[in-house]
Amino acid sequence: MSDWPRVRLHVVTGKGGTGKTTVAAALALGLAREGRRVLLCEAEGRQGIAHLFDVEPLPYEERLIAVAPGEGEVLALAIDAEAALLEYLDMYYRLGRAGRALDRFGVIDFATTIAPGVRDVLLTGKVFEAFRRRDRDGRPVYDHIVLDAAPTGRITRFLNVNHEVAGLAKVGPIRKQADGIMQVLQSRGTAVHLVTLLEDMPVQETADAIGELTAADLPIGGIVVNQARSSPLTAATRKSVAEGTLDLAELIPGLSAAGLDDLPVGPEGLAGGLLAGAGEHVERLELEDGLLADVEGLDRPVYRLPQLGDGIDLAALYELADALCEQGMA
Repeated sequence: MSDWPRVRLHVVTGKGGTGKTTVAAALALGLAREGRRVLLCEAEGRQGIAHLFDVEPLPYEERLIAVAPGEGEVLALAIDAEAALLEYLDMYYRLGRAGRALDRFGVIDFATTIAPGVRDVLLTGKVFEAFRRRDRDGRPVYDHIVLDAAPTGRITRFLNVNHEVAGLAKVGPIRKQADGIMQVLQSRGTAVHLVTLLEDMPVQETADAIGELTAADLPIGGIVVNQARSSPLTAATRKSVAEGTLDLAELIPGLSAAGLDDLPVGPEGLAGGLLAGAGEHVERLELEDGLLADVEGLDRPVYRLPQLGDGIDLAALYELADALCEQGMA
């Protein structure tokens, strides 16, 4: 059972380098199981989704990129602010060719640069339109939408579009669209999930973002601890390494069984190197345990994704999707 049965819009954020695009992609695959249709959106123009799924760069249109178990589908969309503004001008003002002419003169780029609040309305507005879209029978076209959003440092500003356009548009279509977007973003149908590593800066940014999102009345989802480290050491061995009571002689039988000789003998030998490496490993584990306690203290559901040694490809994404499903996130 999913921890988020009412949520249709999953916004994924995280400090740069924490793997938020990977987590968003895995979440989309997990949500698409059992015949569900999921739209995975990218709002930063990096084509990270195309790279992960090993497909051509995504255009400004929804495109099938993966099939999930149970014949579910994941479609992807790279949202471009300029294309979104042209679509917006055509939709509300019927500019058509005139809007494209503005683009050729650089007016569109100028507008989205001097008014970043409008840019965010356009980016989130495309997601809002997909969220509200219905088929002929009145059912949502997409069961879920996953948005690979801005990083934690500016996620609140990115989502809080009402505040961003307050000084630009008091009335009119832009203001009306911003109000509609905020109704969705602040509803039970939305959850903002945060991705972190067990490192000082990402954990601190996660805590800061939760405080800012809460102040903006935006719904907090879960916290995904990405690249969670596993240890081959037993609890007893880890304890003896931490206390410095593990004897070099205890490692020799294991090395011999593996066909390795401890040369040169003593601290400079293979056993000594292993013991020094084990000490660093245990020190890192203790640091991560403390940071994990900090994350769990944020009082949100916590999900852990393993550290994969062979990099991220489509098979790895399915593996991560399985992990999120098993833990109840998808």
